[in-house]
Amino acid sequence: MEIAVVGNSDFAIGFRLAGIRKTFDATSSDIESKIQSVLNDKDVAILIVHNDDLSSLSPHIRQVLDDSVEPTVIAIGGKGESTNLRDKIKQAVGVDLWK
Repeated sequence: MEIAVVGNSDFAIGFRLAGIRKTFDATSSDIESKIQSVLNDKDVAILIVHNDDLSSLSPHIRQVLDDSVEPTVIAIGGKGESTNLRDKIKQAVGVDLWK
């Protein structure tokens, strides 16, 4: 299972330097298509997106990402609403590991 990152080049480069192979540079015009291709990739277990990019997506894609268990979607950075990592792990694993 792999980690994938979708976002602008400034966001993705740090992950690329950290060794994540599946990084996708995306602009606001093609981010939804790149996210959709990652969702269709069965090797991806975790998808990381920037919070600001997540808020710019269509409501349908945001709902798909919210409901996604595999890959688990983690939104980080930006000034947007933060995604609760604990809830995402609970959704993916099925139990609350902190209890």
